[in-house]
Amino acid sequence: MKQPEHKLIKDKDIQLMTSLVLRWGVLLSMGVVILGGIVYIYRHGHEAIDYSTFTGEPYFTRNLNAIAVAVVNFKGRAIIQAGILLLIATPIARVLFSVVGFVLEKDYLYVGITLLVLAIIVASMMGGFGG
Repeated sequence: MKQPEHKLIKDKDIQLMTSLVLRWGVLLSMGVVILGGIVYIYRHGHEAIDYSTFTGEPYFTRNLNAIAVAVVNFKGRAIIQAGILLLIATPIARVLFSVVGFVLEKDYLYVGITLLVLAIIVASMMGGFGG
């Protein structure tokens, strides 16, 4: 009779860590968005809104480097935007974590499939139209 293999990392461990990546990513992004909302309301809550002219989003909310600089300068809209970017990055981190898990399990078919999924995600992000 063949003895069962003892895996260093079990499937259940990978599933637990994957769920933790998703949970903490969402909680972190939610906290950042709430912090940005508080900063924004504190600084701009008293201002009257003028709907007669359209003003687009400021540059610092549309460029990664500008978002980082504005977050350091504690601008509310940039902090909110950073939280949204964290929320977008969470499932990507989950896919990356899955690749690592499948490599550790030596399940190379799923490594390939997961890398294909990651390539599709990256291609769709890079192929999009931006302002």
